[in-house]
Amino acid sequence: MVLGIAAIVVVPILTHVDKGGSNQQESAEEWPLEVRATGDDGRERSIRILPVEPGGTVDTSALVPGDRFVVSGTGFDPARGIYVAICAIPEAGDKPGPCLGGVPEQESTDATEGAVEFGPSNWINDDWAWKLFGARSYDDRESGTFTAYIEVPPTSDENLDCREVACALYTRNDHTAAADRVQDLYIPLGFAG
Repeated sequence: MVLGIAAIVVVPILTHVDKGGSNQQESAEEWPLEVRATGDDGRERSIRILPVEPGGTVDTSALVPGDRFVVSGTGFDPARGIYVAICAIPEAGDKPGPCLGGVPEQESTDATEGAVEFGPSNWINDDWAWKLFGARSYDDRESGTFTAYIEVPPTSDENLDCREVACALYTRNDHTAAADRVQDLYIPLGFAG
């Protein structure tokens, strides 16, 4: 039984084929709330930052620790999990990171399916085995939509200082396809003080 579960978890990681780049172009806006791109895999993806309260606003140019916002995404490949986190903007083609608050903990959780839980990062993955380790599900597999709930962590840690380095809200493939850049989308973020 243990070998069967291990195979279900490990085989997709070892057999993944890189899908290419996301092809996101730099936005004409300095502080956009939505971006979109058509990846090398032909999927059109978009992410959008929304306020927690309807009618509210999110000032992505001057975030402070404790600020909360919602991230809505569509067009993502539900066969792959993604991380949604605040990360350093890398050189073109490199993996985003390091990320504030790290990537979501991969340990078992008793979270209720569909519960709203804010964190410095969210992990979206529909595979039943990864859900045992705390991943949230896609909202709709067919359209590749998800909702993530971000609470801005302290703006610096031992790996990154977003007051000194350009950072952004990122989506990127999770550890099951860590080298694949096709689902990398980002919205630039600024931090007050």
